[in-house]
Amino acid sequence: MRPIQRIQLVAERTGRWACWLALAMAITTLIVVLLRYGFRVGSIPLQESVLYMHAALVLLGLSFTMKHDSHVRVDIVYSRLDQRQRSWINLIGHAVFLLPVCFAVIWFSLPYASNSWRVLEQSVEVSGLPAVFLLKSLIPLSASLLAIQAFAEALKHAANLRRRSDA
Repeated sequence: MRPIQRIQLVAERTGRWACWLALAMAITTLIVVLLRYGFRVGSIPLQESVLYMHAALVLLGLSFTMKHDSHVRVDIVYSRLDQRQRSWINLIGHAVFLLPVCFAVIWFSLPYASNSWRVLEQSVEVSGLPAVFLLKSLIPLSASLLAIQAFAEALKHAANLRRRSDA
């Protein structure tokens, strides 16, 4: 297995796992609604768990989305370019813009997550979930996964450019 494929396997597995959170969110939301409107019972932990699952789904799905080229892109110009020009745009975009942003997010979010771990931060709600520190840990983890995937994508586009120049 090539290094790029190994890197992309991380994004694939993480993304596939995170996709199940959408189903869990839907089921949990249904339970919250049934409890509230059917039985007049509220559950703060259940409501917070939907927020946690949503955050995890989005943050852990970023690298998966990039791997499958499903991210939002302004296609006005990009769609009219040939494959070599697209590879240049992607290579420059990943190396000059995305990777530095990922490293900045990691740099600034590590103390944020670390402070949360130090005090084992809990929900501000009395009966809320006692795991805010886990949720905050997803921020640097997500940026790290995205940086790894961006690196793999940059390598892939550089290889495409080399192949096309050799031909």
